[in-house]
Amino acid sequence: MKKLTFICLLIFGFLMSGQAQDYKSAVGVRLGYPLSVSYKTFLTETAAVEGYAGFRSFFGYTEIRVNAAYLIHNEIESVERLKWYFGGGPGLAIYSYDNAFIRDSGGLGIPLSGYIGAEYTLDGTPLSFSVDWVPTFVLGGVSGFGASNGAIGIRYILSSE
Repeated sequence: MKKLTFICLLIFGFLMSGQAQDYKSAVGVRLGYPLSVSYKTFLTETAAVEGYAGFRSFFGYTEIRVNAAYLIHNEIESVERLKWYFGGGPGLAIYSYDNAFIRDSGGLGIPLSGYIGAEYTLDGTPLSFSVDWVPTFVLGGVSGFGASNGAIGIRYILSSE
């Protein structure tokens, strides 16, 4: 936990030293649950769609997840080039268990996720950074609510506005 806090503070400090630019689309990674590759594109000045695919494996549990989200972005007036966003979207999770307690069990789940986060885009470099919290309710398979999901995102800007 101390390492994660240090990394977040380091990234935040780095972000606050740069300048931002708006962008149309970007590709990158989400460092969180699950570790994912992502693509984000803005439909309007404030509305974006993000899709990501990820993989997670630990102690005999393996999951492949694909999610999509519709996100609304808003300026933070007191901090230039910083936006906060919220939204939601569905996904698909394929999972399997194979450990000392559960053998050869697997299935399919449908995650319904909410998103709230912040994004900062650097000026003069094609990079965008984000941090978000993604509370999720999964239907089917391993059903239930989880509030521990989220990620730090780093994206490469493909096209600017």
